[in-house]
This record gives sequence, C-alpha cells and structure tokens, in this order.
Amino acid sequence: MLSRTLRAASRSVLSTPIRPTTIAPRQLAPAVSVNATRAYHEKVLDHYSRPRNVGTLKGDDVGSGLVGAPACGDVMKINIRVDPNTNTISDVKFKTFGCGSAIASSSYLTELVKGMTLEEAGRVKNTQIAQELKLPPVKLHCSMLAEDGIKAAIADYYTKNPKAKTTNLAGTGKTTPLADAAAPVAATA
Repeated sequence: MLSRTLRAASRSVLSTPIRPTTIAPRQLAPAVSVNATRAYHEKVLDHYSRPRNVGTLKGDDVGSGLVGAPACGDVMKINIRVDPNTNTISDVKFKTFGCGSAIASSSYLTELVKGMTLEEAGRVKNTQIAQELKLPPVKLHCSMLAEDGIKAAIADYYTKNPKAKTTNLAGTGKTTPLADAAAPVAATA
C-alpha cells in the first residue's frame, strides 16, 4: 500500500511541467563584494598556507607542550629538541588543530625560538607573536596558545632532564637562576 502511494506521488511530481522562473537582475545581490579586503595580514596567510616545521619529535632531549583553548577548540602541540651542551633549541616542530590564526601563530613561533636558549624562549610573549602577525583582537587567544605551548614544552624538558638547569647557557658559563638558588652553600668553620 505504501509503495503504491509512493509511486503515485512520484508520478505526479515527475509529470508536472517545470516552469522556468525569472528574476529581474536588480533583485540579485552579489555573493561577494567587489571591494572586499582581506581580514588577515599577509604573514598570517603565508604561515597558514605554508606552515613551517610541522611534525613531531621524539627522544629524551625533547620537551613537549600540549595546550588547548576550550573557547574555540584549538589544540596545539609544540615539541622542542634541546642541545644539552648549549641548552639551546636545536629543532622545533608543531601540530595544531584549529583556525588559521592558531596555525600561523604556531608556525611563526617555531621560526622564532629555533636557536634560542631555553631561558630566551621562555621569555617569548604572545604580544610579540600577535604584533608580528598583526592578529586581530578576536584572535589574540591563538598567540596566547603559542606562548603557553612553548612554556609547557620547556617545563616538560626540565621535568625529563632535571640536570639541564645547571648546564652552561649558550657558552656564557652562567646557570639559570633556579639552579643557582638550589645549589648548596658551603659552611664556613
């Protein structure tokens, strides 16, 4: 019974002649404004369309930072490989699942911190990233994710390598302030 009803309905729909409808040209609005401007700076578009240093790193000399923004769902993972002799970042990779600004922030961060000491990389601020990429105010959280990601990767590296804090910083002979504070003081008698 149902199949007979469906056949009858389909016959009536298929046998009805199709009348073309015409719309006056002035009723149509253009889909895109001719004078539309880009909302993002060229650097954001460049890092989004050709991201640098995408991938992952493995090993004991690698620190990983996984951060996310619950507000928008962006997730960023930053991996840093550290040269134990100089305490510098010798390689850095990222994987980001999120908007174009998050991908661009990650990509730019990897170029920025490669070759820096851990101390220098730990001082990178989201404002540096946002200013360089000229991020709009609604996308500042993407640059904050990048800052949080590098700090989490550095913290993870220090957790895996607790002796790294006392290494020679970039050949200067200095140690990090944390290592100096933890050093035992010799008793004088």
